[in-house]
This record gives sequence, structure tokens and C-alpha cells, in this order.
Amino acid sequence: MTSNERVIDVTDLRRVYGDDRRGSFEAVRGVSFSVGRGELFALLGTNGAGKTSTLELLEGLAAPAGGRVRVLGHDPYRARDQVRPRIGVMLQEGGFPAELDVAETVRLWAGCTSGARPVDEALDMVGLGARRRVRVKQLSGGEKRRLDLALALLGRPEVLFLDEPTTGLDAEGRRDTWELVRRLRDEGTTVLLTTHYLEEAEALADRLAILHEGRIAAEGRVDEVVAAQPSHIAFELPDGYHLGDLPPLGQLGVSGHDIAGRLVRLRTDELQRAATGLLVWARDAGVELRRLDVRGASLEEAFLRIAQDAKRGTGQPGDDRAKEMAA
Repeated sequence: MTSNERVIDVTDLRRVYGDDRRGSFEAVRGVSFSVGRGELFALLGTNGAGKTSTLELLEGLAAPAGGRVRVLGHDPYRARDQVRPRIGVMLQEGGFPAELDVAETVRLWAGCTSGARPVDEALDMVGLGARRRVRVKQLSGGEKRRLDLALALLGRPEVLFLDEPTTGLDAEGRRDTWELVRRLRDEGTTVLLTTHYLEEAEALADRLAILHEGRIAAEGRVDEVVAAQPSHIAFELPDGYHLGDLPPLGQLGVSGHDIAGRLVRLRTDELQRAATGLLVWARDAGVELRRLDVRGASLEEAFLRIAQDAKRGTGQPGDDRAKEMAA
């Protein structure tokens, strides 16, 4: 964490949809983590992993079924009046009056916000200054997401919750949003975001957690989570050679391998050692390793491994189905 002060503190958090009569589903199953002041923490996970369900509990939109959550030292559900003025919330989808223009929408929201920024300042921050007189119903999906973000920033929040903040944005809009979020963090705002874009988490997060079936499957700095995954070397066996003709894989630091036809894929925690040994062998044997692909461990590898584990499991109904059960 960037500060010793725990701005967000979550212990054994649980959320259940439904009831005993109609059937229940536990969407969040004992999640624990903390976020320091001025830190950006990302929640990743497959669809239905519990990201939004967790975020809503932190935002004070529902009471947990079990466990403890504190935001700025308070229970965000029971002490909403003490927490809400100090946080900003960007939901997955915002509901705006379609006939109001952009500036009118922000002005309406500002009337309910203590110490709100000037309307033009909020719109300029998210690149909507030139669209201030456009009706909400005429905005693109990406522009509506920018308007959502402007409203979340109106109250100059100490803690900012962002649920899929760049969904629907084009590449330029996504990069602009990243720069804005970085600037807010550098100015001391604590940010907790959910995202499906792994490059977004890699670019922004100080730390992250990957959720799977309502539990944290991996947590830490990006480099720590990545380091827990093996690197890979793939190549095509030269004509006339077999896997047994290679140097002993254990001596190369290879921890596992797969072979499909002539294509070999090696897994290793010692990429330089394995790649060097393999290339020296190829040089001495006078052969070319075609389709050679050497790549280090990545956040994508970590995420995909957890996603694959989920597919091999019994499956999960996900947040949307759970909410239907609770309706």
C-alpha cells in the first residue's frame, strides 16, 4: 500500500442473494483485502466472479450477509451519511434523464452534492466540454460513460469507486481516462476499480486481486501475481528429431511441457536458462527452431489460468442470475 492508513478495509466479506424458500446464491464468499490512502486497487475476475457484488457492498448500496467492511473508518451501509459525501461512485450503468442536456444533468447532480466542482470544470476533466449542450439521449455509449465519470468526480472524492469505467470508450478515450485516473491517484485519491481489460489493470493498478467464484484466487502487486505464473517457449521440432533428442528438460529448468504434432510448448520458471540451453542445442545440432516463440509470464496468463480452472469446475450462476433470484 502507498500509505499505512487503511482507507478501505474488508474482512471475510460475504454477500448472499435469494432466500431459503426460493433458493439462495452466495456471490461473495469470505473476501478480505485492504487499500491504502492514495492507492489504486483493481478487482479482476471472470463474469459472475463477484466483482460488482463486492463493490456494491463497499459503496454502501447493500448490507453484507457476513464479515466486516470499513471505508474511511466507517461502515458504508450503516454510517452512510458519514461516508457518502467523501466518496465518488461510477456504476456500470448510469440512469440519466434523456431529455436533459449534458450541462443540465451535471447541474442537477451538483445540486445534491456537497462542495461540488463547477459544472464546466467537471465536464472538461472528462473531455465533454464541447458537448455540454447536447441532450443525453444523443450521446454515444462512450460519452455516457464519460458523463458517469464526471458525476462521480463532482464532489472531489477522497475514495473513488469505478465499475468498468472504460467500457464503450474508443482507444483514445480509454487512454484519456487512464491519464485522468492516474492524476487523481497522484493527487491522493484512493481508487478501487473493476475492469475486464487486463492491460488497464497492468497500466494503472498498484495492487490487484483476481476473484473466482466469489473468492480471491490471487492478490498482490502486478509483478507478484505475474511472477507466480510460468514463462513459455514454443517451437516446432526440426525434421527427423523427437522430443527425446532435446537435452533433458529438467536440466533446462523446464517444469512441464505439451506437444501437439510437431509443436512443442515448454513451461519454465527460469526463462533465460531454458531459452539459452535450447538455442545452444539447436546451434550445435545445426538445426532451425521454426515457429519459435519465447514469452515471459504475464497477467493474462494468470487470469486465463484462473478462468480455465473455473471452466473445469461446476460453473456458477453469476451476478446477473443471482440478482434475478433476489428480485
